[in-house]
Amino acid sequence: MNRMKHFIFAVIAAFAVTACQPAANTTTNNAVATNTNANSNSNAASTAAAPTKEAMMTLERSAYDAWKNKDAKFWDPFLTSNFVGFSNGKKLDKAAAIKEYGQSDCDVKSVALSDDQMTPLGPNAVLMTYKTTTDATCGGQKIPTVAWTAGVYVREGNQWKGAFHADAPVRDQNAPPMKSEANAAKPATAATPTAATAAPDAATDAMFTLEKKAWDDWKSKNQKAMEDWASPNLTAFTSDGRQPGADAIKTWMSDGCEVKSVSLTDPSSITLGPDHGLLLFKAAVDGKCKGTAIPPEYGASVYAKEGGTWKAVFTMGTSIL
Repeated sequence: MNRMKHFIFAVIAAFAVTACQPAANTTTNNAVATNTNANSNSNAASTAAAPTKEAMMTLERSAYDAWKNKDAKFWDPFLTSNFVGFSNGKKLDKAAAIKEYGQSDCDVKSVALSDDQMTPLGPNAVLMTYKTTTDATCGGQKIPTVAWTAGVYVREGNQWKGAFHADAPVRDQNAPPMKSEANAAKPATAATPTAATAAPDAATDAMFTLEKKAWDDWKSKNQKAMEDWASPNLTAFTSDGRQPGADAIKTWMSDGCEVKSVSLTDPSSITLGPDHGLLLFKAAVDGKCKGTAIPPEYGASVYAKEGGTWKAVFTMGTSIL
């Protein structure tokens, strides 16, 4: 849902940062990542102590170091087999991510991570959100300096590995127009569902049904319905940056967007446990936010079962080129 509103300053610039920054959620360092006794028994792993925010951020920084140093060997053991990321206006699987992050044409002088938050997603998954401040050029183009970043990690045995990564750049209004802004001038059109997403499983279908309703409720500015959709612990990336749920919903209700129609397609999901899932999809909106056409985007939302009902605990998006 957030993505529809971070169009104003973030989504239209997303291609530049996500093309160059690594999947920050890439963690295999046993001593730091687990903070628990190494034990191959899956029951022991599921009851192990949760990681600390500091430990996870240490691993985040090591991933950015690998990107900066073009360390291609770093990524394979640090990403899950079903890793998904959004980069350069496209969706990446593990193989594509390894190439993107390990063989980039980026000249990185520095990356600073700050304002970090960790949200547990059951015993074996965590969501990390934080701000990145980057001094780098990719393909000869200066990338946006500041972005909000999200990463999802899952525990595999006694290791933490990255399952998802994406950025929402903070648009510098004084910067020259970027490539994706040309696309924003054209009305968005719905993407064609692929065969792989034509028959989602029950959990994907349930989360996707709620996501589509939330977008419709954003379109009609139905605040009460969106409050029912959100978990009390919701975090979102919006046009005002990272916001807690109540503030995010207020932002969406007053974002100046005039929407004729919304189309969500290509749902898929990553299971994060019996009560948590990561929903991925495409969104196309026919409308404008403060006079700017809304480009199509990839969306990602984390859902948690609360009282038997799926509730959104995180949401963001990034534009499709």
